[in-house]
Amino acid sequence: MTRVLVLYHSTYGHIEAMASAVAEGIEAAGAAAFIRRVPETVPEDVARQAGYKLDQPAPVARVEELPDYDAIIFGSGTRYGNVTSQLRAFIDQTGGLWARGALNGKVGSVFVSSATQHGGQESTVLSFIPTLMHLGLIVVGLPYAFQGQMGVNEVMGNSPYGASTITHSDGSRQPSEVELAGARFQGHYVARVATALKSAPSLFA
Repeated sequence: MTRVLVLYHSTYGHIEAMASAVAEGIEAAGAAAFIRRVPETVPEDVARQAGYKLDQPAPVARVEELPDYDAIIFGSGTRYGNVTSQLRAFIDQTGGLWARGALNGKVGSVFVSSATQHGGQESTVLSFIPTLMHLGLIVVGLPYAFQGQMGVNEVMGNSPYGASTITHSDGSRQPSEVELAGARFQGHYVARVATALKSAPSLFA
């Protein structure tokens, strides 16, 4: 069975909710979904004072487990148009995997959040794609086959680069149904692509 890792960092729970929707899409495609979060680097007392959501049940990921999956879908909030430092710190520990090509030919994808509509959702995904390519991952986005990203009748995230949600500056807005639908579609699509690649002749034969 195709194994897909949903690896995320979520400060206030928005990306955690999107990760669950991504996993639903993966499982609907007949693949196995594994939700993991990266270690939190903010001291616990500081995180509690800032209102971080610390009761997230997803196990903390280990760098050495990444090669066990056929695809990895990364989730992160936006920090000045880039992923969070917590996710970056985790990825910066993958040099050994890079050196031996442990992730070559696997599928990589990204979903994100930001406080505002123009708060850097697209640049966060685009700035992370070079990392995926350096690791040898085959990048998959959220194609316009997902028609939910069309239209202007409501405030919403999502782009062809990946599913996304808008949280509002105070974090009060939770992912909408169309944003969750985009996450499910992306999970389903990545799982289908990963399954097709897994059954194809080796890319490196």
